Amino acid sequence: MLEQQVEVKLKSGLQARQAALFVQEANRYQADVFLQKGTRKVNAKSIMGIMSLAVAHGTDITLFAEGKDETEAIAGLRKMIESED
Repeated sequence: MLEQQVEVKLKSGLQARQAALFVQEANRYQADVFLQKGTRKVNAKSIMGIMSLAVAHGTDITLFAEGKDETEAIAGLRKMIESED
């Protein structure tokens, strides 16, 4: 299992549209992927889970991935979260 802490640099955080795009990206990977904010950990492939965290710009989150393509999953999701678009 891989784990990486990331600062969310997306201007709108992971709200609505960005959350949907994040879930789409997470679903591209076979690995189990999770996102943690504080003490809450949710499945990164679940739009409801991501939305429930209310991740804002500048928030530190932790990404977890476990599976065959865990390295690629962490890299792809991290790149997306650290984008300032």
